[in-house]
Formats: sequence, structure tokens, C-alpha cells
Amino acid sequence: MEEKIIEIKAVNKGYQLGDDKVPVLKDIDFTVKKGEFVAILGPSGSGKTTLMNIIGCMDLLDSGEYYLNGRAIHETKESELTQVRNQEIGFIFQNYQLIPTYNVMQNIIMPLLIRGMGHREAKKKCSEIVKLLGIAHRLDHKPNELSGGQKQRVSIARALASEPAILLADEPTGALDSASGQEVLKLFDNLNRLGNTIVMITHDLKVAKAAQRIVRIVDGCLSQYQEP
Repeated sequence: MEEKIIEIKAVNKGYQLGDDKVPVLKDIDFTVKKGEFVAILGPSGSGKTTLMNIIGCMDLLDSGEYYLNGRAIHETKESELTQVRNQEIGFIFQNYQLIPTYNVMQNIIMPLLIRGMGHREAKKKCSEIVKLLGIAHRLDHKPNELSGGQKQRVSIARALASEPAILLADEPTGALDSASGQEVLKLFDNLNRLGNTIVMITHDLKVAKAAQRIVRIVDGCLSQYQEP
């Protein structure tokens, strides 16, 4: 039996708008098995960002159950979710979120140092990952000296460094040109082949098709994607 990294059951989420509660996610059921590469595809306003925030433990669900790597997130105190995010989830953002005054190595090892890893061990882990991602020659460069594709590779390296249960990528090619976007998607494919579990959020069907499986979210409801 394949291990489930993400298991979401009958999850609902809404937001207060004046006197009304506006539903955003409606009875969502969603499972990701260890080693899968899944894309969540949806237009703006579909609820995909809210679902990503739930998966990333950045927002609390209203009802339902959410298990991440065996942990009952819906029963976890909000004060403990920061630790869960740091240990279980590697975030990859559209706008990279790199610290502009830090060089590549400093950006990658910073989360490891915050978690208490020694500087020498963090640098060793960093050197292994940048070789895998093809940016070892850029360690001393700052973000403004990198191309968009290189910045995203640094973002991916930072996410990988913590050895998370899942890589959670939010529109990872959104700020890139077509060629750089394709390189990042090929990189995701390689990382997935190495055993990494990846959940990618996107509005672009061409990007979503890089994944092994696509689920579609429309008006807060989730369904398996089917070719038209």
C-alpha cells in the first residue's frame, strides 16, 4: 500500500464578507501519494490559492480533516504550524522570495541555520544541492546578478535543503520566459524521479501537463482533469 503524504477529507473553507460567510472551498477531497507529482489547475478566483494555503499550513480549515505526512493538521495548534511548515514543506514561490542582500549560499542555508544546523553541515548540504541544480558556479552571486531561471533554481535549492515531505510550488514558472519555464519544469521532473513529492499550483494547462496527474479546481470544487 502506497504511503499517503497528503490526505484531505471533506475540507471546507470560507471567509467573512460583512455579515456573510463566502464559501471558497467546498467539501474538498484530495490525496497525494509519496513520490507523486501533482498539479492543481484553476483560474483566478477558483480557490486554488486558498487550497494551497491550507496544504501549506498557512491557513486553517473551517471543517474537515487534513493529514500531512501522518500528522493531523486539523488538530494541530496554530502556534505549532510554523514548525510543521519548516520541517515538512519546501515552498517554491513565483517571485522567488530571496533575500537581496544575501548571496546564493546564504539564501539557501539560512533556513537550515534557523533550525539549528551547524554552519559547516549546512554549507556541505548546500554544495551538494547546487551541483544537482546546476548553480554551483553562482554561490557568491546575489539575486540581482542572476537570471530569472537561476533565481528559481536558488528558490528550489532552498526548499530542498530542509528535506521536506513535499515541495509546494506556487506558479513556479509565472515570472519566467518560456525557455526558462521549461527548464524549471524539466528540473521538477528530475527531482520527482529522484523521489521528491511535488504539488504544483498553476492556472496554465501547458505547465500543469508537466505533472503526472492534474486535478482541476473550479468554484471551490475539485475534480480530476479530463482532456476536452
